[in-house]
Amino acid sequence: MSQNLHSHAIQDNDEIDLGRLYGVLIDHKGTIASITVMFAIAGASYALLTDPIYQADALVQVEKAASKNPLADVTSLLGEEPPSESEIEIIRSRMVLGRAVDILNLDLLVEPVRFPVIGDFLTRIGIERPDSMFVSFLDGIGLQQSTPGQKGWKYTWAGETIDVKSMPVTDAYLNETFTVTVRDENSYTLSYDDKVLGEGQVGTSSDFLGGDISILIGSISAPPGAAYELTHVPRLMAINDLRRNLSINEQGQKTGILNWGLTSPDPMLAEKTLATIADIYVSQNIQRQSQEARNSLNFLDSQVPAVRDELRLAEDSLNTYRTERDSVDLSLETQSILERLVNLESQLNELQFSEAEISRRFTPSHPTYAALLEKKRQLQSERENLESKIDGLPATQQEVLRLQRDVAVNQEIYVQLRNKVQEMQIAEASTVGNVRILDEAKVLPNPVKPDKGLIVILAALLGGMLAVGLVLLRAALNRGVETPDQLEQLGLPVYATVPLSEEQAKLNRRVKRTNGHAHSVAIGLLAERNPADTAVEALRSLRTSLHFAMLEGSDNRLMITGPSPAIGKSFICVNLASVCAQAGQRVLIIDGDMRKGHIHTLFGETSEGGLSEILAGRLLLEDSVRPVGNVENLYYLSRGVAPPNPSELLVTSTFKALLEEASERYDLVIVDSPPVLAVTDATIIGKNVGTSLMVARFQLNPPKEIKLAVRRLETGGVTVKGAVLNAMERKAATAYGYGYYNYTYGSAVTRT
Repeated sequence: MSQNLHSHAIQDNDEIDLGRLYGVLIDHKGTIASITVMFAIAGASYALLTDPIYQADALVQVEKAASKNPLADVTSLLGEEPPSESEIEIIRSRMVLGRAVDILNLDLLVEPVRFPVIGDFLTRIGIERPDSMFVSFLDGIGLQQSTPGQKGWKYTWAGETIDVKSMPVTDAYLNETFTVTVRDENSYTLSYDDKVLGEGQVGTSSDFLGGDISILIGSISAPPGAAYELTHVPRLMAINDLRRNLSINEQGQKTGILNWGLTSPDPMLAEKTLATIADIYVSQNIQRQSQEARNSLNFLDSQVPAVRDELRLAEDSLNTYRTERDSVDLSLETQSILERLVNLESQLNELQFSEAEISRRFTPSHPTYAALLEKKRQLQSERENLESKIDGLPATQQEVLRLQRDVAVNQEIYVQLRNKVQEMQIAEASTVGNVRILDEAKVLPNPVKPDKGLIVILAALLGGMLAVGLVLLRAALNRGVETPDQLEQLGLPVYATVPLSEEQAKLNRRVKRTNGHAHSVAIGLLAERNPADTAVEALRSLRTSLHFAMLEGSDNRLMITGPSPAIGKSFICVNLASVCAQAGQRVLIIDGDMRKGHIHTLFGETSEGGLSEILAGRLLLEDSVRPVGNVENLYYLSRGVAPPNPSELLVTSTFKALLEEASERYDLVIVDSPPVLAVTDATIIGKNVGTSLMVARFQLNPPKEIKLAVRRLETGGVTVKGAVLNAMERKAATAYGYGYYNYTYGSAVTRT
């Protein structure tokens, strides 16, 4: 039966009791709420002290190419304009962003030296430089107020600025921080690595470190002593930082409308930087379109002389042949073939010009280039068909037709070429690009980061989850007994469940042992101070239960023990003895813990003259027993002076004789023993008493620990009669997990 109950207990322990977990959370709702509030306050502080991030935005349209380049007609046969992703990458390129960095000196970082932690926040809300008394106070508590070589407070406040125009440095000093300290509105000092490098004047470029660093400050609007940290970062690093803060997205699909956004702690700088990037992008777009027209014009100009020479040569050849043949004329059919042939030659020549242009931009595998080549093959095929018809004509007609064809084709090409040159000259002069700014760069009035509300909510959620996790983890690791059922499943009948007494907590005080550790001891008797306390009522119920239990025992001796210290054994002993004495029994309490027993402190006396002296043969029982003055029929025997060998004293026949003598003189003898798992004293004492009770403290002693203590006593020949569950609390964990327990006057425990 006991084994089955134990197996059932193990099975229950392996399962997750959701009701108990819910109750644990309710029991610790104050802790959870406190941690959650702390995290929420921390999140609010972080959101308040973090620098706000502003965003400037702009709207740009990339139009489909409306190029005036006459050679661009063929490039659109099957190809499309580059997608918006291509333009986005151009905007994010070093060609564009690098020029913005150079124009705005974004590779030069100027950071005011602020008051620690809250300086930026104070500056944002407009707090100006404090008076001299406050400065002296801060300097007195160890906050350095001046920089090397300067007098005055180094921290900057609202309204204090300097305008650094430039600070070129050699590569050796890139990413190194220099400190500018204001002397007056017209001069400053420059420091590096806590060493003053020299002085400079506003409006004048000054060289330091042998010319490795040069600095030009345009103006100073700060009092003497104000300090600023200057760092010249590598140009590539500044470009990458700018690229990270720049976002570009296309609105819709293939609309060509790009939404730009740039974030920065400085709203004016964000707006100015984004406007500069837009201007650079538009300018390079126009230059790119103009350069394309210029390249085409150069190509056409290079072809005009050759075509003109070919035209002149063809005309001379035709005139010479006609002179020799007396002006031969062509028939109508031959004239038609000539016109068709000239038209084909004209188209082929135009395709040749386009191919020369496209070959500089695309490979033959590109769809546009492939379409041009296919068109060229078709025209060449038609030309071959016409030439086969020409081969069937008389020789004279063939020669005249070829000569007239050469003249007509070259004349057509020359005229067309001249027209294209004029068109390209106009296109170059009127290039405007295919980009336009729809919305100019403007900064949003409110910061986009941090989202203070979201940060507080997330911090509170994190705190709540962490608190819940800690509470549940603690509950999982601390699996002390919580109900009498758990003790009964170990085979221990529960004689009483003693509730935690708030009144007893008032009677306890912290004392220090000789080893320096503090522990809590009682300085008053609860059964005397408050006889109606629920804990005392539970002990009265225990008195009744023990009356029948001890009838089966061999004597009137009772040992109260437990598996570990600080579980309330002494509290159970003295108060149980008190209620038994109030019932008319002569009761003797023996403090059997000769190491750390403290029953004597409860009655305001010392430990000398007690059990250890009797066992050592220096005193007799009647000389050592002390009455409890306010409680009739109640006596106690202190532990005596702590001996070096308590266990050896207990195994002597003197201890057995002492107990037998006490049993003859008193109606009930209660022995308070040391913890079972700490020392062997409890086993020795238990072999000399007829009844033993195991005390377990609520949510402190795990079932395995109690089982081990019982097994150790049984191994020594001591049978544990039952158990007492001490310091029981009304907890939601037990209510939802095991059932609710109410404590009422006159009843130890009633389950509902």
